[in-house]
Amino acid sequence: MNNKIYPIILCGGSGTRLWPLSREQYPKQLLSLVGEDSLLQATIKRIYECDEAKSLNITKPVIVTNESHRFLVAEQLREIGISGAQIMLEPAAKNTAPALTLAAMHVMNEDPDGILLVMPADHVITDKVAFIESVVSGLPLSEEGKLMTFGIVPDKPETGYGYIKRGSILADGITSIQQFVEKPEYALAQQYVESGEYVWNSGMFLFAAKSWQQAIQQFRSDIFECITNAYQKKVQDMDFIRVDKDLFSQCPSESIDYAVMEHVTDQDADTAFSGAMVALKADWSDIGSWDSLWEISQKDSSGNVLKGEVFLEDTQDSMVLANDRVVSVIGLSGVVVIDTPDAVMVAEKSASQSVKKIVNQLALRQRNEIVHHRKVFRPWGSYESIDNGSRFQVKRIIVNPTARLSLQMHHHRAEHWIVVKGTAKVTRGEESFLLSENESTYIPLGIKHRLENPGTIPLEIIEVQSGSYLGEDDIVRYQDEYGRND
Repeated sequence: MNNKIYPIILCGGSGTRLWPLSREQYPKQLLSLVGEDSLLQATIKRIYECDEAKSLNITKPVIVTNESHRFLVAEQLREIGISGAQIMLEPAAKNTAPALTLAAMHVMNEDPDGILLVMPADHVITDKVAFIESVVSGLPLSEEGKLMTFGIVPDKPETGYGYIKRGSILADGITSIQQFVEKPEYALAQQYVESGEYVWNSGMFLFAAKSWQQAIQQFRSDIFECITNAYQKKVQDMDFIRVDKDLFSQCPSESIDYAVMEHVTDQDADTAFSGAMVALKADWSDIGSWDSLWEISQKDSSGNVLKGEVFLEDTQDSMVLANDRVVSVIGLSGVVVIDTPDAVMVAEKSASQSVKKIVNQLALRQRNEIVHHRKVFRPWGSYESIDNGSRFQVKRIIVNPTARLSLQMHHHRAEHWIVVKGTAKVTRGEESFLLSENESTYIPLGIKHRLENPGTIPLEIIEVQSGSYLGEDDIVRYQDEYGRND
């Protein structure tokens, strides 16, 4: 087992069933839902911080993520000391098969014999040792060309997961794949678990990059051709790899299972490829709903999962997450209460799978609450809307040490800046000057300007905008540190 293993982290998706915490611009894989690390950070640590993995030839990760999440992903990698990762940007969401094909193509360029360990960024696996042991057991067959997937040995009936029916035994803990099964009703799920013939479909995979390339080319040549054309026009942009947006957008949207894995079961023995499954017995969850998060979270003596300033009376088996307000719940059982600065969601725990229906309603009304939080992160820091009216908006802006915003101009608004912490370097037209705490300045409409933090502590300012239009798209960038020039 000398082949290099390339962790492929699929970091797309918006996690709409975990709204209002998960938003389009800050989805669940970037949230710290279990422990201090985000789900993305925990996924990466799973393969680098386990002693059992040290004997494996594991390279730096290849991460495929949405273009709009690129700086958040890069910052989270920096926080856990991961450097040298390959961050590949998807210009559009096209499901997992195109994302994996893109990553495999990139690995093939560097190492034709590379092995791909494919992991979604939003899973929780508490038994890291069991996971690494399952990778080790699956490596020999993956090096022989098998398309390996991981099946989670179920401990209860579950209607939120797809299932895989075991085939013939190939090795200890490894079988062929007889059939993929869609999410069942409860009674059928119970039959699956009692039979011992079925496992949960984890959506994790292990196979050679060339095996995947050959398989996707055979079963979905349209995806292969679109990704090949888009990848051939790739460019390196800072720490990111960009592919051609127009060519990538032409690619069909398809999952790994539908595109390839369902064609390599025992029922499709005529194909040149064969699939296999490693049985993984570990505490695993894809955190697909608030109910599933409650299941794996630490609970108090009444079965409640609590965070923040929460006060309960006669409440059991519930999840209550408070952000910056006091939240009280009285006389309820089996509920979910999620409080954020701009949205509150209350549901029966058993109905939490239906949160997506609320998100769909918000989307129809074009509500910003599904896109971003009140606090919005940028590569230079963050801003938070404090108040707004028909012709004004007030923001709290945090600029990281040594960072600076783009040199920009607005057509429809003027701005007042008041420094409340740190030192600001201001460019306004042809002049440049420093502002200290309790000092302020005015940026007239139509004037080029830039805000910088030359200090060693975060710069905090209050910005008051006034004008006929205050949208974020009223920005003309002339110079930018982060590749966002207009």
